[in-house]
Amino acid sequence: MAADTTIGTVGGKNPADDRIDPKKTIGFMAMVFGMFMAILDIQIVSASLSEIQAGLGASTDEISWVQTSYLIAEVIMIPLSGFLGRLLSTRVLFTISAAGFTLASMLCATATNIEQMIVYRAIQGFIGGGMIPSVFAAAFTIFPPPSDPSSHR
Repeated sequence: MAADTTIGTVGGKNPADDRIDPKKTIGFMAMVFGMFMAILDIQIVSASLSEIQAGLGASTDEISWVQTSYLIAEVIMIPLSGFLGRLLSTRVLFTISAAGFTLASMLCATATNIEQMIVYRAIQGFIGGGMIPSVFAAAFTIFPPPSDPSSHR
């Protein structure tokens, strides 16, 4: 009896078929960097709240809204990003979110009072909230699970 497999194939599949396009990997790494930026932003602001408070002349009660407005807006956007990802595409949603997050960061840098900072942080959180789920959706698309559940990567 002759075997049906060809030299260089595993289970009838060419190993080259499982390779991921380097362009997709580079694009995905850029998306991960953007997501890291959004997550790191929370920590940076948290560590510098006292300096922001002094710079804007805000009270203790007011300065807590800088973090709170960002987090509330981000939490609102995360479930909406599923709808927007289907409507626009994951790539477009991420691109808009990353660009908007960067612009909102620049707005935060120009804030001259606590009210502006709270509004700009809410905008930043809302727009940035689309980046995190977009990266997870892209990961599932770029790195799909194996079609053969018994195979392990």
